[in-house]
Amino acid sequence: MTLPVALSGTDVIGQAKTGTGKTLGFGLPLLERVTVPADVEAGRAKPEDLTDAPQALVVVPTRELCTQVTNDLLTAGKVRNVRVTAIYGGRAYEPQVEALKKGVDVVIGTPGRLLDLAGQKKLNLKHVKCLVLDEADEMLDLGFLPDVEKIINMLPARRQTMLFSATMPGAVIGLARRYMSQPTHIRATAPDDEGATVANTSQHIYRAHNMDKPEMVARILQADGRGLAMVFCRTKRTAADLADQLKQRGFASGAVHGDLGQGAREQALRAFRNGKVDVLVCTDVAARGIDVEGVTHVINYQSPEDEKTYLHRIGRTGRAGAKGIAITLVDWDDIPRWQLINKALDLGFNDPPETYSTSPHLFEELSIPAGTKGVLPRSERTRAGLDAEELEDLGEPGGRGARGRGGRSSGPAPSAERERPARTPRRRRRTRGGATVDATAPEATAVTEPTRPTETPGTSTEADAGPRTPRRRRRTRGGTTSGQTVTSAVETEGSERALDAAPDAADAVKASAVSTVADAADTAGVLPAADEAKPRRRRTRKMASAEPVEAPAAEVAV
Repeated sequence: MTLPVALSGTDVIGQAKTGTGKTLGFGLPLLERVTVPADVEAGRAKPEDLTDAPQALVVVPTRELCTQVTNDLLTAGKVRNVRVTAIYGGRAYEPQVEALKKGVDVVIGTPGRLLDLAGQKKLNLKHVKCLVLDEADEMLDLGFLPDVEKIINMLPARRQTMLFSATMPGAVIGLARRYMSQPTHIRATAPDDEGATVANTSQHIYRAHNMDKPEMVARILQADGRGLAMVFCRTKRTAADLADQLKQRGFASGAVHGDLGQGAREQALRAFRNGKVDVLVCTDVAARGIDVEGVTHVINYQSPEDEKTYLHRIGRTGRAGAKGIAITLVDWDDIPRWQLINKALDLGFNDPPETYSTSPHLFEELSIPAGTKGVLPRSERTRAGLDAEELEDLGEPGGRGARGRGGRSSGPAPSAERERPARTPRRRRRTRGGATVDATAPEATAVTEPTRPTETPGTSTEADAGPRTPRRRRRTRGGTTSGQTVTSAVETEGSERALDAAPDAADAVKASAVSTVADAADTAGVLPAADEAKPRRRRTRKMASAEPVEAPAAEVAV
């Protein structure tokens, strides 16, 4: 239905269910409208019509969809030798800039990187004859609308514009007409296929407990006739955690979510297409447009946000006439959200049955063999796994941080990172009770200074550092600092006279004071400096209490 209208150059709004071939619906007219050397040789175009600047632009919302559309158009344009290039984030700039310099006919890209290269004058959009917005409802959503408007403002006013998606709300159609000229709205449905969902996909909705879901998924994945399976989660953390759990249970699983580097995301999707991994745990980043042959089961581990997301998720199975099974596990908290989705799509599953991993109806409805446990038997672990798929070095921008996301490295570190200069040792600060010593006693900085490398053992550096103010030590009782037990570093003249009058008693008290200070330092976790001078006499409360005892001192003197 789309081909004759699009080939004539008319603007098109195309809407059809998932898995009905929308990519070639806009891809074939787009490839035909591009002028290539074969057209000049056949006399259909003049030599001056040839250009190295892009003549067609396809804007898509996700990187995974960008690579898929690029591969489809490369296959379709192989006979006419059309140059097709993918421009998206997460990869190095240089190869994309080189491809644009060599010349390109069709560019497929995500909004961020397209704007980036256009702003750097690397991407010339003045010769674009045809613009396509794939998954248009997502592209014109609030998140992408400003970027899409900037891109459209860079294009020529006279062009063909096509919008394609499985879901096209009325508000989005009204918004799209601002950028289109008398568009033709084509909505393709099969006569015997009523409702919003594909008839070939059987749907099962269960009310499940969050703690029982991993066990349920592990048993569902052992159902009879199960091929490739996709498990959708709402959050990135849940997707990463579930992928690890399934791997521990013996399944060949991979993950695709936003916290992974682009190399790891493409590695997982490539392993899934090649059959090395048969379970792909992903967020909604892989819910739109991804077409993998042989997907028999789609499991919604968490309830989708809205009915559009639900349609796109379960649309990964039952594609191109094949049969599929869609299973949704709804937690108790998500029942109101699910009832809104059910009402919008008129599915007839308003009250899902309460289900656990041991429920008989779960085994019966999904053809799970009796006695199946949540761990895959070793005899059935035949897949090569994610590690068997090569991790491509994409030269991701952002340095080590971009490669390190998700715990995977996408290539060797640059030479600038490998050859680091010798690092100055970091100064460590002592703390007492959570506060740094510097904050409570500024004079303590002399003690915490590291030893200079030029010093020789046995020499003192106090002459170089200047006179040092004695540090006040704090004595603690029962682990808490008391203001009444603070020791003074300076002695008064009266105490010195008392010590001179009673040398024997002074020696005893002095020994007691030294041991008391050592105990206090030990309690506070403070060690004296290695090169500290001989211990000074310190006055303590014990010593003060010992001073009034004049009579014994006099007897000793006599």
